[in-house]
Amino acid sequence: MRVVVYGAGQLAQMMYLAGSPLGIQVEAVDVSNDTIVHPVSKQPLDITLAQAIETADALTVEFEHVPEHLLEDAASAGKLMPNIESILVGADRVREKKLLEKMSVANCEHRIVTDVEQLDACIEALGEKLIIKSSRDGYDGYGQWRLSEAAELPALKNTLSGLDLEKVPLVVEQMMAFDRELSLIGVRSKQGDIRTYPLAENLHHQGQLHVSVAPATDTNDALQQQAHDIFTALAEGMDYVGVLAVELFQQGDKLYVNELAPRVHNSGHWSQSGAVTSQFENHLRAVCGLPLGDTSAIGPSAMVNIIGCSSFSRDLLSIDGSHLHWYGKSVREKRKMGHINVTTNSYENLGEKLMQLSQYLPLEFFPKLVGEAKRLKG
Repeated sequence: MRVVVYGAGQLAQMMYLAGSPLGIQVEAVDVSNDTIVHPVSKQPLDITLAQAIETADALTVEFEHVPEHLLEDAASAGKLMPNIESILVGADRVREKKLLEKMSVANCEHRIVTDVEQLDACIEALGEKLIIKSSRDGYDGYGQWRLSEAAELPALKNTLSGLDLEKVPLVVEQMMAFDRELSLIGVRSKQGDIRTYPLAENLHHQGQLHVSVAPATDTNDALQQQAHDIFTALAEGMDYVGVLAVELFQQGDKLYVNELAPRVHNSGHWSQSGAVTSQFENHLRAVCGLPLGDTSAIGPSAMVNIIGCSSFSRDLLSIDGSHLHWYGKSVREKRKMGHINVTTNSYENLGEKLMQLSQYLPLEFFPKLVGEAKRLKG
C-alpha cells in the first residue's frame, strides 16, 4: 500500500515510521514546490506529484494549511482522507465555529468580526475579557491577541487596523475561566468504526503545547464519555476518515470545544509508547481501509516538547520508559525540534521520572516540566 502525505514535516516522518512495519509506503509532498520527497531524509524522489496521486492508495495531510489548489487536485482523485471539507474546517476558524454550531457542540461564546469597529459590540455582548483569533493561519500562539479591559480597545483597534478583515475575519471569543485544557484524539475508519484515546491534559506556555499527560488525571467515565460523544458527533457529521484531534476546555464537569485539528496531533504523541496502537498507525490503518487498533493506554504517560533548543544530554535515555523523538530540524526560536515520551505504571512514578528528566535538560526551555513533575508526585 502507498500513502501520500501533503506536508513534509515531523508528522509525515512519524507516519512513515509507523507505516513501515505494516508494509505501507509513505511519501510526502513538499507543498512549497509540489515535489515528492522522502519523509525522513527530505530528498526528492524520482516521481511527479501527478504520478504519486495516480499510484497512491490514499492521500492525506499532516497539517491543515495545505494550499487549496493542491487539496482540490487531491480531492478530485477520490482518494483524499479526511475529505477536503474537513481539512478546510481545520484551516478556517469561521468554518470551524459554523460546524460546531451546526452540530450543537458546546464551544466558547463568540462573534465573527469583519471590521475593527465591530469590537465595541463584542465587548457589549461578551464582556471585556476577550481573546481575538485570526480565522486563518494562526497556530502556536501566533495570530492571537488578548483584551483584558475596555481601556485597551483603542490600542488593539490600532494594531488590527492594517489587517484585511473582509478577506480574513477575526473570531472574537469570550475568555473562558476554564479549569484546565484537555484534548481527545480519536479515529474513524472508512467503515464508520470509531475509537477514541484517553483524554490528555495539556500544559501550554506562550500559546505552545509544552507537556501532555495521558490519561489525564482526575477524570472519570462520564467525562471520557462526554468527550467520546463530542468526537462521534463531529466525525460522523463530517463523514470523517482518519485521526481527528479535539482540543477542549474543561469547566466543572462540562467540556467545551476550543479547536479542531483534522490530522494526527502533538497532544497525541504520547501514544507512540503509551498506547497499544499509536495515533500514527491508526491514522494509516483508517485511510488504508484496515481494521483500527486498540487505543487503550498502557500506563500513565507524558509527552514533553523540545522547543527552540538542541543542546541537552542524550543520557536522558537512561530513564526507564523514556523515548526520544528527534525531528532533524535546524534550531529556531519556538520551533518544535523533537519530543520525549515517558511511560510508567503510576502517576507518582511518572512525576519522579519527569523530575529525573529535568536534570538532563536546559530548564529555561522547559518552563512547565518541574511544576508538572511535582504535581504528579503529589
